[in-house]
Amino acid sequence: MEVFIHKIKLIFGDEMLRNRIFFIVGALVLFRALAAIPTPGVDLARLEEFFSNNQFFGLLNIFSGGGLSNLSIVMLGVGPYITASIIMQLSTVMSPKLKALYTEEGETGRQKFTQISRLITLPLAILQSFSFLMLLQNQGILGQLQLIDFVTNVVVVVAGSILLMWIGELITEFGIGNGTSLIIFAGIVASLPSVVSQLLFTFDVAQIPLYLVFLVVSAVIIYGVVVITEAERPIPVTYAKRVRGNKVYGGVSTYLPLRLNQAGVIPIIFALSILLFPQMILNILSNLNIGWVARASNAVTDFFQSEWLYAGAYFLLVFLFTYFYTAVTFDPDSMSKNLQRNGAFVPGVRPGTHTSEYLAKVITRLTLVGAFFLGSIAVLPLIMQNLTGFTALAIGGTALLIVVSVVLDLIRRIDSQISLREY
Repeated sequence: MEVFIHKIKLIFGDEMLRNRIFFIVGALVLFRALAAIPTPGVDLARLEEFFSNNQFFGLLNIFSGGGLSNLSIVMLGVGPYITASIIMQLSTVMSPKLKALYTEEGETGRQKFTQISRLITLPLAILQSFSFLMLLQNQGILGQLQLIDFVTNVVVVVAGSILLMWIGELITEFGIGNGTSLIIFAGIVASLPSVVSQLLFTFDVAQIPLYLVFLVVSAVIIYGVVVITEAERPIPVTYAKRVRGNKVYGGVSTYLPLRLNQAGVIPIIFALSILLFPQMILNILSNLNIGWVARASNAVTDFFQSEWLYAGAYFLLVFLFTYFYTAVTFDPDSMSKNLQRNGAFVPGVRPGTHTSEYLAKVITRLTLVGAFFLGSIAVLPLIMQNLTGFTALAIGGTALLIVVSVVLDLIRRIDSQISLREY
């Protein structure tokens, strides 16, 4: 407790760190204010009924940061930007130029990479807003709008998504942590009061065992995510001795920490995007009375109606994206070159190619454990929901996983900022 109070004093005692914290709070308050402004022409009664009977859109609401539940002007959330980021990350595998831009050209290259992602976000936001508003209009949630009114709604929703992308990037630049993840986190946390009040209103004594199961699963997920996120494998590193004049430099032994889960919460967000975006597009296009589109939509819908198939696809995507994102963000060759350039080596391993191969083998084994555990934690609530029939478990488990990961990442970044100021 004393350590916690000491850290709080350090945070609010440092002007720069305090300003960053206040900036995050202000940006998230602005986001929640925007999420409370509904799109014109919404039938709130039909909207509430639609969400209560549709688990798919419940997950989509989590992914949008909570802006979808009342069809706010930021209903798309950061979904288009995340989808654009996924497209760019996947493109690095197929395009050596993009990979070099992201990994080898430093901060300037990453800024160009991010700028391309922003440009892709705009057409994706237009497509998603048009398709989603068409679906809502066909469902009777939006009235039959005139062309000018429909175009106006599309422009408003697209502008809201772009504005939210900008707010997320401002949080990343002037705050602490990843702005996109924090926006999703804020949307989930903001929905907790309504979820709790709904559970209290519909409380049934006969459902107490299911509530206990939910609490146990939540505790397991929190504990598991904390353990896996904080676990790391230390790689011993020794700096060679160098003599300059009458002084001896180097000869120090330290270690290189390799985290069990290098990707954090990103694989969960990527997997949800891949699962939700195609379903949404196909469900919307099926209303256009195009034969092959309707058949494809029905096939996808039938596939995901099976809880076991959905859980299997979710697990596989989380598993693969954990490997993929780790491969993109951790480059053994670059790490080996940096060690060799600074006169450091791993004891028992020759510098250069051998060190690179050793680091690649270690990170592959670590990622196997991290990816399997992250995928298992992600689908555990879905399995529990299939066994118990308690729908809130499926949505709550995914939300809980994102919240715990974002909080841990934020705490770690704040600790690093405090350490810098102490030194």
